[in-house]
Amino acid sequence: TVLTQAEVAAVADAGGRLLVAPNTDAGVLRAAARRGMVTMPGVFSPSEALLALRAGASALKFFPASVLGPRGIGAIRAVLPPDCVIGAVGGVGVADFAPYLRAGVRAFGLGTSLYMPGSTAGEVGARARETVAAYDAALAAGGN
Repeated sequence: TVLTQAEVAAVADAGGRLLVAPNTDAGVLRAAARRGMVTMPGVFSPSEALLALRAGASALKFFPASVLGPRGIGAIRAVLPPDCVIGAVGGVGVADFAPYLRAGVRAFGLGTSLYMPGSTAGEVGARARETVAAYDAALAAGGN
């Protein structure tokens, strides 16, 4: 999660190429673009989404997605450019893949559904395999 231009520089200097933020900050997006980074700022409304795209966002992260839900994201998706890549982050789990995919979501940010403090590597690995299987099943079932 990147909030400042100084953090953009730190991520880029460490070899990072993807910038994810909870908000849309035009200065942060411009700094990342100058370094050739892929950017995915957080948005919640059509205005924020369109402003982020105008500021140079590579993709959009709807956050918190669970508040908007697939129907809300789908409604906003209708006014975005057709080639806009959108992600759902915040309160999304494996049971949610199919409806979000149908709404046009192409990326998911998963937190506690994969890792919780104290989880072992084996537990995280098992959850990751279950997550990939659920995503693949949602795609196969027509989730687009």
